[in-house]
Amino acid sequence: MIRDTKRLAAVALFVSLSVLGSLLKLPTHIGSIALDSTPALVAGALLGRKEGALVAAVGHLSSAWLGGFQLGPLHWFIALEMGVLVYSFSLLFQLGWRKTAYFFFFIGNTFLAPLPFIFVMGSAFVIALFPPLAAGTIANVAASFVVVSALLRLGIFKQRKINDA
Repeated sequence: MIRDTKRLAAVALFVSLSVLGSLLKLPTHIGSIALDSTPALVAGALLGRKEGALVAAVGHLSSAWLGGFQLGPLHWFIALEMGVLVYSFSLLFQLGWRKTAYFFFFIGNTFLAPLPFIFVMGSAFVIALFPPLAAGTIANVAASFVVVSALLRLGIFKQRKINDA
């Protein structure tokens, strides 16, 4: 029971950090590109796939909400995409393919996730998304890499079990 409580508290902490990260927006034509993915990547790497996916989806929805929901209900689909991307990132990370996991997330978030919007918004819109998405993804990946490396070195998260801190 205590382990479950610690995990719930950790997920709540990462969701809160993701909401805070969603306030740190990149100045782009899409108001939802922010630093909300950093806590999701950290949660996915250290807590697990489901937890990371949940943090990613909630983080994106909060970023979209705070950005004025410019794409309307399409943000629900983007939240699903973010959850799948972080779930996949976490799986690769936990298999020991850490560099591949970060590279996969970069390619997936920057180039693959916007592709379905070609049918709704057109190819010019999707092409215009690539530079700000690349910048935002690089910022999120870099920050999460630093945080995950530091937390693993400090031994705060050992074998996906949360220590008493």
